[in-house]
Amino acid sequence: MKYVIAGGSGFLGQTLVHALQAGGHDVVVLTRGRGRTMDRVRHVTWSAEPGSATDWHQEIDGADGVINLAGSGIADKRWSAARKEDLRWSRISATRALVGAIRAATTRPAVFLSGSAVGIYGPQPVDGPPLEESAPPGDDFLSKLGVDWEAEAHPAAALGCRVVILRTGIVLARDGGALQKMIPPFQFFVGGPLGSGRQVMSWIHRADWIELVVWLLRRSDAVGVFNGTAPHPVTNAEFSKALGKALGRPSLFPVPGFVLKLIVGEMAGPALLAGQRVVPKHALDLGFTFQYPDIASALARAVHNQK
Repeated sequence: MKYVIAGGSGFLGQTLVHALQAGGHDVVVLTRGRGRTMDRVRHVTWSAEPGSATDWHQEIDGADGVINLAGSGIADKRWSAARKEDLRWSRISATRALVGAIRAATTRPAVFLSGSAVGIYGPQPVDGPPLEESAPPGDDFLSKLGVDWEAEAHPAAALGCRVVILRTGIVLARDGGALQKMIPPFQFFVGGPLGSGRQVMSWIHRADWIELVVWLLRRSDAVGVFNGTAPHPVTNAEFSKALGKALGRPSLFPVPGFVLKLIVGEMAGPALLAGQRVVPKHALDLGFTFQYPDIASALARAVHNQK
């Protein structure tokens, strides 16, 4: 089968590309840079800007599936008004452009899998109930971003595509994402919980995330929203303790909330100090099995850079 991936050169995209290739699939990565071929994967230049050249549309026409992972990194930079607009537009414009290409295709893909994030649920009280896919969205910046992002993907259903929305939590792998930034303080014996440590973290090992995506692409009955998280969320204090144990380091030095806000600005609130107790009910109901359902086994594998 042929899959076209927007955002296929990122932290998750690269690993997904390799997994699909290993399964014998033809993979095309849409890149904002110059088109090239690398590791037997074709990279095709694309743009989500209205009125841009549409040569990349040809890759959508006849593809079996389109995967949308495009979007600027939430935690890559401090949030300014301009940065928040970039976070919005990089997701909305990419999704809109992909759906437009699907609409223009003579032979449309059978499945459109579009990324989203658990931030859509908004900050949750520590003792809040588990958040299943049917839970309503919050009303902060990340929540509204998620709602608008997902709204751009839904029209693909009217075009005959099976639309899957994957709301991803914190993805664990040593070579990228949040875990890569968390490890150094522990290595220098100054790691510990963030803020109160009571906020709940909804996480998933990268191997499980990859398997979930491949499984969702394959399952014809997988439709709608899926939470891309492991079944057992933990508090930040529990996570920090497990990370310290996996690294052979103590977890003794909490970082006060006001310090985080000084360091990273507004982002500290919704991204670091707030939490959501998200569970993958839809995937579990359809029979998906996690390799790493608990935080101890997931971190033990991840910190040693094991797949």
